[in-house]
Amino acid sequence: MKVKNIILLAALSLTFASCSDLFEPAEENNRGVEAMLKEPTFAQGLLGYAYSHLPYSNSSETDIATDDAVTNDLSNSYLKMAQGAWAANNNPMSQWDGRRIVIQYLNQFIEIADKVQWADDPLACKVYAESRKGEAYALRALNLYYLVMAHAGFSEDGQLLGVPLSTTSENSNTDFNQSRATFQQCIDQINTDLEAAIKLLPLDYKQHSEAEIPAYYKEMGVTQSIFDRVFGEHLAGRISGRIAEAIRAQVALMASSEAYKSGSNVTAEQAANDAAVVLDRIGGVSGLASKGNTWYANKDEIKGLKSGAVPAEVIWRSNVNEGTEDYDLGIVQEKNNFPPTFYGKGRINPTQNLVNAFPAANGYPVTDSRSDFDDLDPYSNRDPRLDLYIIHNGSKFKDKEINTSSASSTNDGLNKISTSTRTGYYLKKLLRDDCSADPNNLNAQPHYNAYIRYTEIFLDYAEAANEAWGPKGKGTHNYSAYDVIRAIRQRAGILVDPYLDECAADQAKMRELIHNERRIELCFENHRFWDLRRWKADITETAKGVNITEEAGIPLYEEMDVENRNYKDYMYYGPIPQSETLKWSNLQQNKGWNVKND
Repeated sequence: MKVKNIILLAALSLTFASCSDLFEPAEENNRGVEAMLKEPTFAQGLLGYAYSHLPYSNSSETDIATDDAVTNDLSNSYLKMAQGAWAANNNPMSQWDGRRIVIQYLNQFIEIADKVQWADDPLACKVYAESRKGEAYALRALNLYYLVMAHAGFSEDGQLLGVPLSTTSENSNTDFNQSRATFQQCIDQINTDLEAAIKLLPLDYKQHSEAEIPAYYKEMGVTQSIFDRVFGEHLAGRISGRIAEAIRAQVALMASSEAYKSGSNVTAEQAANDAAVVLDRIGGVSGLASKGNTWYANKDEIKGLKSGAVPAEVIWRSNVNEGTEDYDLGIVQEKNNFPPTFYGKGRINPTQNLVNAFPAANGYPVTDSRSDFDDLDPYSNRDPRLDLYIIHNGSKFKDKEINTSSASSTNDGLNKISTSTRTGYYLKKLLRDDCSADPNNLNAQPHYNAYIRYTEIFLDYAEAANEAWGPKGKGTHNYSAYDVIRAIRQRAGILVDPYLDECAADQAKMRELIHNERRIELCFENHRFWDLRRWKADITETAKGVNITEEAGIPLYEEMDVENRNYKDYMYYGPIPQSETLKWSNLQQNKGWNVKND
């Protein structure tokens, strides 16, 4: 972080002229900031670093630290964390170093962007500078959001603090002993950056008409040809105005949630309005993608995606990848999570807790007598999403019936081998059944990560709208929390829904239903850990499974405890790294996280 001169190497070539040449780099290879000004590709390396270190995960591992999943990998850091090993000096959830490094690069980029010779034409050069600054502002806001989400918390004296704010590049003369800004100051900075980004970026990267050129650029005299040169479809996949609006909605929901609202001026009404900005652009509830809940398995849709293009469900995504290496997306989820009989490691095991969250086919919770839930046939007559997302005993997978009982004759059975399920369930969501994890016959298929989905923003709106205006209140919009949840459940297959109508008369019951729908729709997409904490919900619920045995040929289903959750109340907020609080006297730790040396 104390770096003044940034060395970015696009390529390395060595000439072995002498021994000294090997160990004494030529002067021209030691390049500082000033070298970026006449080399746009060099300058853009700072921005490229932020894109290559986005805060999104390629796996579903954080769910292991919640009541939704366990893992059979007993060395997993999230497993250990959930069982009591979470500490300020042992934090798998930390975003501290990664996000702060990215912000440093972005700060440096913003400072030089106007000085870089992006193009020979002065007007085009100006537009390029503005566009790249817009990306940098949006990316800086995104990284600060993840920093705050992971590290904001209450100090010993009761202040809700965020993180130290940094909007200028750091160097050897920087005073690093900075106090933490308040939570609200951090939210204000995020929103300031997002507003700047929305002003400078196009809604989408595409071919634009003259009428679609924003007033800001029209006043500069920007023509359609220049605008599309800078903001055309060849840049699709980079952060856009639409993505910035979606991030703003995510931030507002967090700030208005139970865990943060006492230190925030962001209201539920503002959070609902911010989400509605995104949703109104697709026509509100009518724009909910019909196949949005299977975005990861819509094979023809994925195959047909052009570079940077997004399907109807997705606001922002990663590149499509079909490689076979462990660092590729093409088959890594399948190798890790297929049941053992399909050459998988069965790593992520959904819990009975999550299975119980899926309602009956008629929409009633399985704990409600009106659900017609059958203890002896628990997977029949259920919400269709259960079979979409989870492999259970008797599931058909790749044309084979899976037996997860303790008496199974295969290694798919409960606790048979180290790669068998610990809960009686295997992950199905995010996996493609046309992949083969057989090491002698690997078959990868195209995959991508969905960074932000419209369904998430719909659920953001429903949650905030219910808090602001009640289940059927609409504010200034054309749809309510009730309308959103009805559309999501109808898409899932719950067409007649008396339970939803019942919840519509009770804000608290609607809140519970919205939380449950979010749990189901976004399962294994790394939301549950953060949701439980911002809701101040129970984070100590024991992870459960099912032991299936037989008696007189009749299967018996016995719920069992699999793994305790050892969290304390202060763990609704993550710690500041202990190494940082030891170095900097002004950096306060969150309450409860000071390491005690007994």
